[in-house]
Amino acid sequence: MKCGKKSCGKQKSLKQLCREIAILTGFYQQQPAYRVATDLGVDYQSVTRVYQRLREAIYHVDEFEGGKLKGEIEMDESYFGGRRKGKRGRGATRKSIVFGLLERNGRVYTKVLEQVTADELMAHIKKHTRKGSVYYTDTFRSYNSLKRLGKHHKINHTKAFVYRAKNHINGIEGFWSYAKHILYNYRGVSKYHFPMYLKEVEYWYNHRNENLFKEFMNIYFGYVSH
Repeated sequence: MKCGKKSCGKQKSLKQLCREIAILTGFYQQQPAYRVATDLGVDYQSVTRVYQRLREAIYHVDEFEGGKLKGEIEMDESYFGGRRKGKRGRGATRKSIVFGLLERNGRVYTKVLEQVTADELMAHIKKHTRKGSVYYTDTFRSYNSLKRLGKHHKINHTKAFVYRAKNHINGIEGFWSYAKHILYNYRGVSKYHFPMYLKEVEYWYNHRNENLFKEFMNIYFGYVSH
């Protein structure tokens, strides 16, 4: 049996193919690689290779599918990392900074950043959103120039009142909780590999209404067996 990847002309045995499908099943079930290796009785490195190849492919699919978000867009930053003492939120040290854009009733786009300056944030906003959209943010000053791109609504979290109508960023905040819940299952991710894990979560969210196991098979092998 031939490998489904166009760049691969090698033959795959039925045993190898079945093993990779079993590993992909573990990935779909969000099982850590060590647990899949134990359950299948295979080498841990064999599992991590399949996981790594799939995550790399998902990363590129996410970037290709990204496009420009439009309509009502929520945005925020979040900080990912282990439980450490010290400042939380903006200014937290030794954590990965993630910027997120969420199109209401649509897709989310995430990007790992080195810093959250106005120039850095605006560059990503211009690249990944359509001018004329309606933007929802908190009161962070780096968002002040958003009014040049479209209507800008600011949410002040320090005021204790119920947000009226659509004036909130509950969607992107909900995504942060969703992402951290999934990533917690992996019990720690290195900063080097974190962007790929993040894009995996982004893919889970953006394709949440689809048959994700079939999607992962399609991405990994380049086709879906019928």
